[in-house]
Amino acid sequence: MSEPKTWIVSGIPGSGKTTVAGLLAGTFSKGVHIEGDLVGHAFITSGLVAPHEEPQEEAQMQLALRRRNINLLANSFHDAGFTVFIDDVVVSSEILEQYVENLEGPLRFVQLCPAFEIVEGRDSARHKQVFHIWKHLQQHLEKMERSGLWLDTSTMSPQETVENILQRSEEATLRQ
Repeated sequence: MSEPKTWIVSGIPGSGKTTVAGLLAGTFSKGVHIEGDLVGHAFITSGLVAPHEEPQEEAQMQLALRRRNINLLANSFHDAGFTVFIDDVVVSSEILEQYVENLEGPLRFVQLCPAFEIVEGRDSARHKQVFHIWKHLQQHLEKMERSGLWLDTSTMSPQETVENILQRSEEATLRQ
């Protein structure tokens, strides 16, 4: 796994994607973690419209802009020789396809799928509680066509999840 790759680590909010993506990036000598929420929420100083807020046209435009900027950042780091880990909520084949079309080089995709009640419990234990807003995304996830590595992390620690992903990295391959 010495050649730089780009990885997308996905899951509904509370599934552990940010923790896992950060840990994965730390296992590489040149690893980068691009946190989707930061690109969207921390970069926009005023005028942010979250995906669940109105007006929906603006919310969707900002979400598309966020993903476009994630792609640009990821490609820039990849071109400089870094292995890149993007964490974002990808709960449709259309969103995944947009990433596939816009990201350069070898691409891996991991969908973290802990049990619904585990996600709810994890969310209640963190400072950023959003389960009540985003629990409907589980239904979208269940309808999504499976590609890459889908991993039930219900009984895994973050470190065990990372080890599992690295051991099964070929299963996560979308493009060599």
